Amino acid sequence: MTAATTVRPAAAPARRAPAGRARYAAVVAGLLAALAAAVLASLALGSVRIPPGQVLDALTGRAAPSPYRTIVLDVRLPRVLLGAVVGAGLAVVGTVLQALVRNRLADPFLLGISSGASTGAVLVIVLGVGASTALALPAGAFAGSLLALVLVYGLARRGSTMTGPRLVLAGVAVSYVLSALTTLLLVTAGRPEHFQEALYWSLGGLGSARWDTLALPAAVLTLGTGVLLALARPLDLLLTGEESATVLGLDTDRFRAAVFVLASLVTAVMVAASGAVGFIGLMAPHAARLAVGAPHRRLLPVAALGGAVALVAADLGARTLAAPQDIPVGVLTALTGGPLFLWLMRRRPEGAAL
Repeated sequence: MTAATTVRPAAAPARRAPAGRARYAAVVAGLLAALAAAVLASLALGSVRIPPGQVLDALTGRAAPSPYRTIVLDVRLPRVLLGAVVGAGLAVVGTVLQALVRNRLADPFLLGISSGASTGAVLVIVLGVGASTALALPAGAFAGSLLALVLVYGLARRGSTMTGPRLVLAGVAVSYVLSALTTLLLVTAGRPEHFQEALYWSLGGLGSARWDTLALPAAVLTLGTGVLLALARPLDLLLTGEESATVLGLDTDRFRAAVFVLASLVTAVMVAASGAVGFIGLMAPHAARLAVGAPHRRLLPVAALGGAVALVAADLGARTLAAPQDIPVGVLTALTGGPLFLWLMRRRPEGAAL
């Protein structure tokens, strides 16, 4: 009898563990199905509607050369894939930034990184520096995001210490200044075509997607997410607080600096590819955290899939709501993300972190 009673408590966790794995698998499977449905709808719908059967024939190579096949493979598919990559990248960066500053309202825009990338890229467009080079925009965006990072760090540091709330406040200030600088660059652009290109790009959009613009964002997303998954445990330690993470052996200042640089690189490449698309980095991590919890080994992949679904769906709306006119996708994400941001602020207790 005694032996039987000692076995039962040990068996209980074993019964609960598969349930957690089953829930995680169900969430991932649901997001993959939603992404597949969003991709198929995006390939079929638009100013020209294509039957789903012909879309599948084009994707599998069974379709003969036709205008439909050209639209699917050469126009819509690169755009849809770029939307998935950019959405996933912004969501991953948002997830990491929320851990670094211990604030669920943080995202690349709130901390000034996206604003810096936008300023750098718009400066490249307006000045025409390296216009013939595919890496000109990403390089300008990365330089701008690093400048924003340096400014945020300098403003947030007090002596040898730096806290998450000070980072957020510094990021908001830097973001406003850089947004104003971007507007000034647009207003003073010497050539009207530069103004129109930069203005449309600053609002966010995937209309310029081509197969040759997809490789760099996809590679950066893959490598960046892989590195961040390897850093899942230190990111989890940050959630326990500055003092606890330090006691457990994490050099928080050095770790923050390194991850901020990586986040800046990923953000810069995504912004250079799609323009300034806001709120994906805020919405997707929050929804993923509600679904699978806070541990980053599970959170990062779910957030990436959620961001991909969100941006592909938003771009579908941008192409179809006012067809044949193409609405900047950043406008739609702002219209949906702004109210969510206010809702999160009202739900968040005063002084709460994550």
